[in-house]
Amino acid sequence: MSINTILLSDFTDPRFRAAFQAYFTELGISVRDWDGLFREMDEEKTTLAYLALDGEGNAAGFLMFQLTAFDNWFFKEPFGFIREFWVAPALRRRGHGKTLLRMAEDYFKAHGADRSVLTADDAVGFYLANGYERSPSIHAKNKMEVFVKTLR
Repeated sequence: MSINTILLSDFTDPRFRAAFQAYFTELGISVRDWDGLFREMDEEKTTLAYLALDGEGNAAGFLMFQLTAFDNWFFKEPFGFIREFWVAPALRRRGHGKTLLRMAEDYFKAHGADRSVLTADDAVGFYLANGYERSPSIHAKNKMEVFVKTLR
């Protein structure tokens, strides 16, 4: 199946919203105010997403990401952060997730980031197979395991 991707800088696209709601449903997360959640996401203005669409224009998956920096009084290092990532269950294990991941990594490299960072509590094998390594020295607020990939 052919997948097309579009880059989103706002989250008003109904296809993205449907995919995001399916993702949260799969995780067992309920949201009382979807409009409020999407409004908050739109207002943030630092997060982007690749939205994967199947041949009929339906959402097949998405990868939300942002450029950010490890920053202190002396050093600053830009890096890419994978925030949320989902592929429709019926389309998994067909290379679509890898394609979305590579697109985000290419975006990071094109914008000066040498590393990509994410947290995960599932799909660990997928991230390891795609060049990510566990990083026990980085601690995430969500308490999940942190994975890092050098991009250059």
